[in-house]
Amino acid sequence: MSIERSNDDDRRSKERCSIGTFYAGRSVFVTGSTGFMGKVLIEKLLRSCPEIREIYLLMRPKKGVCIEDRLKKIIRLPLYDRLREECPSNFSKLIPIRGDTCVEGLGLASHDRQTIVDRVSVIFHVAANVRFEENLQKDIFSNTRSTRDVCVLASSMKNLVALMHVSSAYAQSDKPVVEETLYSPITDWKSTIHMVENLDEQTVRTFTPKYLGTMPNTYTFSKRLAEQVIADYSKELPCVIFRPSIVISTVDDPTSGWLDNFNGPVGLMTGGGKGILRVIRVDPEVCCDFLPVDVAIRAMLIATWKRGLVTLSEDPEVHVYNCSSYNIRRVSIRELIAIGQKSNEKIPVDGIIWYPRTALTKSHFLYYVLTLLVHLLPSLIIDSVLKITGRRPMLVNLHQKIYMALMTLSPFLNNEWVFHNDKMLDLFDTQVPPAEQNIFGFKYQNFDVPKYFENCLIGAKRYLLHEDLSLIEENKRRMERLHWLDMVVNAFVIGLLVWTLWKVGLFAGILRLFWS
Repeated sequence: MSIERSNDDDRRSKERCSIGTFYAGRSVFVTGSTGFMGKVLIEKLLRSCPEIREIYLLMRPKKGVCIEDRLKKIIRLPLYDRLREECPSNFSKLIPIRGDTCVEGLGLASHDRQTIVDRVSVIFHVAANVRFEENLQKDIFSNTRSTRDVCVLASSMKNLVALMHVSSAYAQSDKPVVEETLYSPITDWKSTIHMVENLDEQTVRTFTPKYLGTMPNTYTFSKRLAEQVIADYSKELPCVIFRPSIVISTVDDPTSGWLDNFNGPVGLMTGGGKGILRVIRVDPEVCCDFLPVDVAIRAMLIATWKRGLVTLSEDPEVHVYNCSSYNIRRVSIRELIAIGQKSNEKIPVDGIIWYPRTALTKSHFLYYVLTLLVHLLPSLIIDSVLKITGRRPMLVNLHQKIYMALMTLSPFLNNEWVFHNDKMLDLFDTQVPPAEQNIFGFKYQNFDVPKYFENCLIGAKRYLLHEDLSLIEENKRRMERLHWLDMVVNAFVIGLLVWTLWKVGLFAGILRLFWS
């Protein structure tokens, strides 16, 4: 017994000195491994914690593709190129487990559940439905009930040392200032789950707006309830609540600019760069809170390590971190659009349909008028030409989607929050062992925002649009031609407007009023 205790003490001492050592020999369970953050998480675990024993990935078949084939497709992504070069054998440590967070009990087979219970000591609950579809039933199942089911599973684990729950900074969006602490519940999560389980979807949709109260949508509401689930189960589980803001492209780990979606600022820059996104209803001075995904993942791994170093009896508190850009570098939407414009001039995207220029306005009326003039009207004309020439019209449909997306995001484009993140920054400032600074640390004081967003645009071209970067000079020449054409068209429109006003006698009336 004394030898075993001595070995445990020796291991704990080594784990305090090394994040990599903490994960060495451990089995990890990850939900949401097919999502943006999940993909980066498993890459970082395999490459930077090479002695990890195994990673169980909760996955579901999709569109007739089995979980094994889905995993093979994922690990072929460029994100994993560096891992393929440095630790190719570690891919064998990825073990897909069939399940579904939308299904009660996570949809786990009994033998898979038992395997996880027997072997896993660290959980990363990353899965969530992040689409703003305003479907309360779906979001409660995916985001709230799944968190309960993860906690139930964790409660059966004898070796559990840390449960990392990935929430959202916007789960507390009914507050202008969000601290790194637990907040009181807005309603009872148990009764909410029971309600959506026993009512039909149409009935739930009917009373959803009133039920949400001050929360902007069903996503933030369900994530808020999930935090309360964690708070309630934390009496018996060592928990961490991690609240990322808008998570976007990597800085440099494992490569710069990698991403797999057009969410957030990257979507705005790309849409503007294509000449498609011409006007946005937004408060230009609002600071949009974003964080690179590789920085978020590093912070997650450090926070989980820190929680796992102490037992629940030694530290019964839930560790809460706001993973945001506050105190790093806040960027207004006006500045973001300007950075995007400059980056697009330097590195134009392929297939520009018009010279990139995006107008920002807070006025509902002006936004609707400009949407008709610079979005809908040109789209109708171009789609008509495409239809006549036998090609598929697409711009009207695209702009409908853009309009709906901007309406959904309106609360976040016209309001600003302060997410205090002192605890998160302390992870990088004082917690990372000196020998592992290059692996898990982040020098946020040296963060170059314009350079980062330029790399975001390059990443969007390379990984989302699959463009040939050798065509940049050709694209610059095309943009220059479109710039001249844009000026000619603008001059023509202004001239036509002046001529029309002159013909109807408006100018003469103004002059008489002025000189009288």
